[in-house]
This record gives sequence, C-alpha cells and structure tokens, in this order.
Amino acid sequence: MIKGNKGEWSEIYTLLKTLADKKLFAGDSDLKKIESLIFPVVKILRDESYGTYEFAYDSDLVIIKGFNEEFRIPISKFQEKATLLLSKLKETTSATFSIPEIEKFINSFNCHSLKASSSIKSDIKIVIHDQRTGTTPELGFSIKSQLGSASTLLNAGKTTNFVYEIEGTVLSDIQIEEINKIGSRSKIKDRIEKIKDLSGSLSFRKTESSIFGNNLTLIDSALPKILAEIVCLFFTSGNSKTVDLVNEISKLNPLNFNLETNHPFYSYKIKRFLTDVALGMMPSRVWSGELDATGGYLVVKEDGEILCYHIYNRNEFEDYLLNNTKLETASSTRHNFGIIYKEDGRQFFKLNLQIRFLK
Repeated sequence: MIKGNKGEWSEIYTLLKTLADKKLFAGDSDLKKIESLIFPVVKILRDESYGTYEFAYDSDLVIIKGFNEEFRIPISKFQEKATLLLSKLKETTSATFSIPEIEKFINSFNCHSLKASSSIKSDIKIVIHDQRTGTTPELGFSIKSQLGSASTLLNAGKTTNFVYEIEGTVLSDIQIEEINKIGSRSKIKDRIEKIKDLSGSLSFRKTESSIFGNNLTLIDSALPKILAEIVCLFFTSGNSKTVDLVNEISKLNPLNFNLETNHPFYSYKIKRFLTDVALGMMPSRVWSGELDATGGYLVVKEDGEILCYHIYNRNEFEDYLLNNTKLETASSTRHNFGIIYKEDGRQFFKLNLQIRFLK
C-alpha cells in the first residue's frame, strides 16, 4: 500500500488534474491565473523506477506508453479521480496516509510511486505548446503544494550562516556569558539588542561556507553583503516576508547605491538570487549558473487550481518568488548560530538564512 504526505500526494494530483485539463494557466505574482496566458499540454513524461512513461492524447482518450506497454483511458476518468483525490487531500488531517481508490487507479497504468525518481531534479516533465513561439518545449517542473505544510525554498544549514564581527565595543567574558544565556522566545533578537545596549554593532565579514559565498558572488558580487543586511534586519525587526524586508533594505540602502534614478538594485538582485535557488543553486554545491532540468514551478493552490510559473515568463516567476516567500528562524543549536564567540582576539556572531514559502 502506498502511503505519503499531502505534498507527495499532490504530485499525483498534479498528474491527474493536468491530464484532465489538457492545459496549464500561467500565474501572476499574487497567485492568480493569467486568463490570457494558457499553455496547451501536448504530453506528460513521468519517470518510474523502471523507465519513463509518456501520457499523450487521442481525442477523448489518454494514451499511456512505456516499458513495451500501452494503456488507453478516457480523459473523464482522470477528471473524476483528480476531483476525488482533491477532496481526500482537503479532508485528511493525518501526516501520512493511503488512498486506496487512487492507488488502484494509478496502478492500472503501472504508476506505483507518489514521487518521481529521486535522481530527477524535476517532479514532472511536460511538453507544452507555446502559442507565441509555435514551439513545443519539454519543461521540467517542481511541484509546490499549498494543500500541505508550506515548503522551504532554501533549507537552513551551517552552510547558510553569515558571520558578523562585533564592532564598537569589547565585551568581557562575563558579558558574553550573560548574553549567550538569554533564552527568551526571541532570544536571537534579544541577544543582538543586548549587544547594541553595550555599544556594539554587527558588521558582516563573510559567509561561513566559502562555496555558498562564491555561489552568491557568481550571481551578483553584491549579494553576500545584501543578504547579510537582510538577514540581520529579519532578526532585529518585525518583518519576515521577503518583499517587506527587501522594501525596507531598499530604503535604508546600506550598500550606498546611487538611487537618484530609482534603479531597483535590491529587488532586482534578490529576485535573481531567489530564481537561481528555485532552479537549482544549493549552498553546499558549487553553482556553475547552469539551470537544472527544471523549467519552473507548478503551484497547487488550496482550492485545487494549478498555476504554472516557468522561465519562459521570468518576470512573473521572479515576482511570485519575491511576494510568496518569507525568512524564518531555524534551530540555532543545530546550525550553530546566535551566540558570541571569540577568534584571534576578535568577537563574532553568526546569523542564519532559511527561506520558506508562505502558506
């Protein structure tokens, strides 16, 4: 019996729903569909453990081919099962669960797993008909579902730590111990406030991971400093939404860009960063700038509507990422940040970056 969480079952829902609809709607930055931007679906490719299956159309039938097999199933069946699966996903409260009726249906065309092969970067590959260019590109998509818990865009790790030097004061060992002992609900913010009360300030020095730092510099040489300022602002203010933090940092202009002509320096660079993270950049791996197989995201909304964001419509994709993500505090003990430490007679403090989608 297949068991999975809402995010995993959402991959099957996306397959069934997209096949039933025979089209994808592009989405805007506010998760609303752009009625005028429709991508007819030519076929869908899904990787199973023993090969790739192709889902195409013949009139009102879905033709499924793969592994020397062929199945012919009415499109109406996919619509029926997609509707059933959506209702199950909405009403289920369990962390993981099985849906025998859906499992029986997907087994009938030799689909035996919820998730695509882990060796494949994209969750689903779709051949669309681009009506503007007349081409039929094969695009890989990651599936992001709002039916379950919000997923992360950038996972926290020691690799996403930013290192700051404490300037303006030299703290005694007793003061350091007292600050590091602060264990309030907002302990990181309160520790930084205490440093400021003692005339100290945090000045960015480097990313803990040189690979992450170099990846950021490859995207834009100003990114390490910009992200360090945004992370510090997140931990010292009430703002957590990425767009709010970017707007605030744009006003503060800590990098002293020439803003006379209203160039959107900060939002432009952060959008590039978010897009590269979405399309393959990982903090722990050297990033060459080459995008993975994925062409973008398919977002499953809470009402079951599926919206398409891909690099063909880069502006919408970037605006979606900026407007629908937030920074959040990961475990400071697990990722080793949020305490004052000494190195070569100097005093330092680390902060961490984790980015999650809004629910």
